[in-house]
Amino acid sequence: MLSIRKCIKRGAATTLLLLAAITIQADNVMKRHADGTCSVNTRTICKARGYRKGTPVEVYFKNGKVLKVVALKNEETVPYFARIKKFLLPLYNNLKVSKAKKLAERTDIDGCTGATFSTKAVQKNIQTAIGYYEKNK
Repeated sequence: MLSIRKCIKRGAATTLLLLAAITIQADNVMKRHADGTCSVNTRTICKARGYRKGTPVEVYFKNGKVLKVVALKNEETVPYFARIKKFLLPLYNNLKVSKAKKLAERTDIDGCTGATFSTKAVQKNIQTAIGYYEKNK
């Protein structure tokens, strides 16, 4: 039978492992690169859904600007999402963070006809990434 002292030690060890796992997960959201660029991955921090499922993005920041937005693997309809990648995501390239934030909050942008749900989900992901960046930069 385990003594109370051993149980407490094991419980503390388990707690430390859980805290370490949470820290590792948080590190997967925001990465700082050697060239000064910072990227935010929205896979775990935004649950916005497109027509089928989530539409995660990775947003790259440097010197107070959004360098680019990259769409991550998703299950949206390929031809429609290709249009979003071609027409919506480049709108954010080299924008100041404040202007990119305003653009992400706009509701009248449609990345392409027929992909309204996906466009809104991508906008929400970008908005979430910018918010996360501003809180954690």
